[in-house]
Parts: sequence; structure tokens; C-alpha cells
Amino acid sequence: MQFKLVVGLATLVAATFSAPSLQAAEKIIKIDGSSTVYPITEAVAEEYQKAKGVKVTVGISGTGGGFKKFCRGETDVQDASRPILKKEIDACKEAGIQYIELPIAYDALTVVVNQNNTWAKTLTVEELKKIWSPSSQGSVKSWKQVNPAFPDTPLKLFGAGSDSGTFDYFTEAINGKAKSSRGDYTASEDDNVLVQGVSSDKGGLGYFGYAYFEQNQDKLNAVAIAQKGKPAVLPSPESVKNGTYQPLSRPLFIYVNASGAFKPEVKAFVDYYLANAPTLVKEVKYIPLPANEYAAVTAHWKSLKPGSGFGGVPEVGVKIEDLLKRIK
Repeated sequence: MQFKLVVGLATLVAATFSAPSLQAAEKIIKIDGSSTVYPITEAVAEEYQKAKGVKVTVGISGTGGGFKKFCRGETDVQDASRPILKKEIDACKEAGIQYIELPIAYDALTVVVNQNNTWAKTLTVEELKKIWSPSSQGSVKSWKQVNPAFPDTPLKLFGAGSDSGTFDYFTEAINGKAKSSRGDYTASEDDNVLVQGVSSDKGGLGYFGYAYFEQNQDKLNAVAIAQKGKPAVLPSPESVKNGTYQPLSRPLFIYVNASGAFKPEVKAFVDYYLANAPTLVKEVKYIPLPANEYAAVTAHWKSLKPGSGFGGVPEVGVKIEDLLKRIK
């Protein structure tokens, strides 16, 4: 779903950029949202502050919590680990907030177990659904119930909170419907809490972004995921890029307030973000887009086209080039 800017973009950009610049001390770029995207944006913010002397604040309210602030006009940039939803599109529209959707990296949503777990090196999508389905709440309590070959060890679950885009994407990919999940698990928008929980319990299982696994692989084991009729695949930059790690590969986004985009400091920050994303995304252990996709995203940013390629409907497995073509 899209709606037209009330004022011509080119005219407004020209008028804004011709105004005298604010002093650096007065410029603050406000960012909030996904804990998954946070390491990327924080790395960009740190480098940008060093280079330009402009203050950038980066919060972690989760994708859903961040969109609530973004659609009230409280932030300039929204970190998101899934696309904007219909209710968020409506909230932004009601408040007169328009946005530019920018994919900035790929992620392998990673299922992890305790390092003392010697049995669950591989899980099928069906087994993950059996673990996380709403109907499993209060009934699937043991690893043996997931697979008879597994030991009768208590199953302790750790996962994203309901304000997290990771929660939305995982439940859509595994259970077939966003936000459809059992509720008897330890939930948090802070992925470090989930790392601590799984690493502290032999029967622990959790899921979060690939970077948090990379940073904690001395404490956790990643699980290879098998789709029906296909071999199990471990998450890695290679398996995401070649399309074999499914259905848990996903794009990550930033959304830019279309009014904020006309602030010189916000425009310059996003320019810097996209120019340096290939390097900084890799540094924080996420998966950069291919060069041709960054070029397409940068061209989309320069066009200042508002709206979302998803129209508020979650999708799994969408390609970046197809996504950008939808925004007209």
C-alpha cells in the first residue's frame, strides 16, 4: 500500500537543502526498532558520529515497538527485521507519516541449542512446528516428544518477544502465520537474554539473528534446518546467498521518515549508511547484499519513492529486486 506525497519531493528537497545548516551540536538523528538490525545501525552510527560529529541515538524497542514510535513521528529512522505491517501502514497514514523502505542486509534466522545438546544437530521444519505451534503449549515439554530418537530431556524454549520482527518472521516461516506461537517460553526483544538462557540450560532451544550466534558460537550450537524432501542446511553467508537456507533467510530493513529524509543530517546519514553497509554489515557478522542489489537500493533511495513493496502482507523468500519493482 502506498500513498502520494502531498508536496513534490524534488521541490521540498531543494527548499530544505538551500536552508542554512544547523550547528552540529543541534543535530540529533533518532533511530529505534529491531534488536536484530541494531548491530548494523549501531556500527554505522558510531562511524558516522566520528566522521561528521552528528549525534545519532539508536534504541532497541523491537520492530513492532519501534514502528509505534516511528508512526508517531518520534524517530527519523526505523530498524526492522520484517516489513511494515498493515496496521503500522494505517497508523503512519493516520499520522501523516510517509516512509521510504530500504533493504540493507540479509540475515539467517538461526535456531540454536545448548552446547551439551548432542542429539539435535538437525531439525526439520515439521519438528520446529511441533515445538512452536500454539497447540503444543503445555503439552510438548520434552525433546522425546519432538522426535522419539531424542532423549527425555525437558525442553526449555527461548524466543523473540511479540514486539520483535524476528518473532513475526519466524512464526510466519515455521507455523504459517505471523504471531502464531505457543506462549509458554521465555520471551525477550533483547537477544542477549536469549543467548544466556539457551547457554545455561542443557534442554534449551532458541532462535535469533545470525550475528548473535556468530558472536556466541563458543556457547551455543547452530541447528541445521531441513525442508521436506531436502537435505539439512546450516545457516551461513553462503547458504543464504545461494538460497539453500530456507525458510529462515530474510532481508533486513531500515525505514526513513520521508519528512526526515529532507533534513540534511538524515539525508547525509542514510547516504553514508548505504555507501558503507557492504563493509559494516560484514564486520558485524551479517550478510551483505550483492553489489547489484545495493546499487538498486541506492537508486531507490535517491528516487525518494515512499511506500512498501509488501503492502502490509508478510512474505517469506521475496527477492530484493522484485521488492523494489513493486514500489511505484
